[in-house]
Amino acid sequence: MNTYYSQENHGPFKYISIGRLELEEGGVLEDCTLAVATYGELNANKSNAILIPTWYSGTSKIMEQVYIGKGRALDPQRYFIVIVNQIGSGLSVSPSNAPADIAGPRFPQVRIGDDVRAQHRLLTQHFGIERLALVVGGSMGAQQTYEWAVRYPDMVERAAPIAGTARNTEHDFLFTETLVEAITTDPAYKGGDYASASEVAAGLRRHAKLWTVMGWSTEFFRVGRHRVLGFKTMQEFVDGFMTGYFSPMDPGNLRCMAWKWQRGDVSRHTGGDLEAALGRIKAKTFVMPISHDMFFPPNDCLVEQQMIRGSEFRPLSSIDGHLALFGTDANCMAELDSNLRELLAL
Repeated sequence: MNTYYSQENHGPFKYISIGRLELEEGGVLEDCTLAVATYGELNANKSNAILIPTWYSGTSKIMEQVYIGKGRALDPQRYFIVIVNQIGSGLSVSPSNAPADIAGPRFPQVRIGDDVRAQHRLLTQHFGIERLALVVGGSMGAQQTYEWAVRYPDMVERAAPIAGTARNTEHDFLFTETLVEAITTDPAYKGGDYASASEVAAGLRRHAKLWTVMGWSTEFFRVGRHRVLGFKTMQEFVDGFMTGYFSPMDPGNLRCMAWKWQRGDVSRHTGGDLEAALGRIKAKTFVMPISHDMFFPPNDCLVEQQMIRGSEFRPLSSIDGHLALFGTDANCMAELDSNLRELLAL
């Protein structure tokens, strides 16, 4: 495996090549390079490793800000924390940075399982880790957390899926389809053959607006939470926060991640039997939906939690909805920290 460093504005991380990765959909990444951030030190018996996969559009820097800190549950003075930017994120190998023959619209289709197999190879071969004290992730990170617990049940000691499901619902599939279409229907998208992301600005603005409507909650709007976040009007919030967040992103990368998100499903391991798939999980598991999430509502998560032996249902309360994952609600983050601290003590 080859490694080199980057200190871009996404924070410090290493580029680590895990070599050739054959994909579940039949494609191949000849040089699967992952952008990996680590915090803390691996102890002598390699028992203190924690893995954090990233969510849609998220980077290791955002994960660091939301989850990690001295005195917090995920304290780098106690744990060796590994954050792997998912394939297609723009940091790990992606449509925007791949070799020319698979760049842009030619990038192969990637599944959640491909990410997890890549992460497994990274952890076992590069770091020599055979057990994970915890896998924790939100949204698409939760999808990867479930995939880890089902695919490698003897390696995952604890699992904490946050605001995500083990099998994506038809409702959420359609939600995500609207996000994709907001971008791909922009004439400047040109089937993915645009020269730069800035050419698809109109599509990215529509994408950001849909995220505003669906990522937060109706209560968020009703009580004017945007003002608490520092924006006088909703338009300023849409322009300054939401569009400001999405507009620099590569549309092809977003489409790649959305395709994975839509098709997240651990029951692929068991011929479509979700209960049998979740029955494979041996990890101590806390399922943590967010109370006002419109992408992954608590009831969808509860149905799955009841299929996991010995698991606990620990919903987080926030009217910020799905995007409470950004850390905008201090009380929600404190609740998350408390749950993770308790889980790690088990």
